Amino acid sequence: MMETSYANPPIDLLTEEDRLVRRAQSGNASAYAQLYDACVEHVYRYITFRVENDRIAEVITMRVFFKAWEQLDRYRPFGPSFITWLYLIARNEIIAYYRTHKRTAIQDKDSTLMAEGRYLGEDEDVQDMFDMLAMRDGLQFLTEEEQQILILRFIVGLPTKNIARIISRREGQVRALQIHALQRLAGYLKEKEII
Repeated sequence: MMETSYANPPIDLLTEEDRLVRRAQSGNASAYAQLYDACVEHVYRYITFRVENDRIAEVITMRVFFKAWEQLDRYRPFGPSFITWLYLIARNEIIAYYRTHKRTAIQDKDSTLMAEGRYLGEDEDVQDMFDMLAMRDGLQFLTEEEQQILILRFIVGLPTKNIARIISRREGQVRALQIHALQRLAGYLKEKEII
């Protein structure tokens, strides 16, 4: 009988994602490109809510995937999912960014979006953009941890269990922080007459 270790589970127990990771760990750049394609939008969306503008989010997103490629041998199946592992790297890259750059107030994305020609559309699209900007501004009044929880839960769509792993808290603590953060955010949005 063959002994199975945590580092080398039987191939039939691996998910398709983990099979791709295994191939990428063996040096298969095509497999890593498939992982990148599957995860890049999610990671970018998470980062864009944490930094001042889209250009910085793009740079940090690229750094996340570069660092993940460099550290791919450290990822293990049956631990956090690959996307959760990427969010951990993204969180660390965002922290590193703010250590080296003074944290400035979030810039109003209206002018950036208009300058890039991305702000054209139906009235509903414009209203959605204003609502998103107001929500992003409202997040700035929350603690870093509360911001992270709300972004991971409602923007990225992670379950509480994965969020708890990323921020090193118990699930019950995450739920309590989430409720508190939602109450504070709702108060801000109500004050601004958005809800």
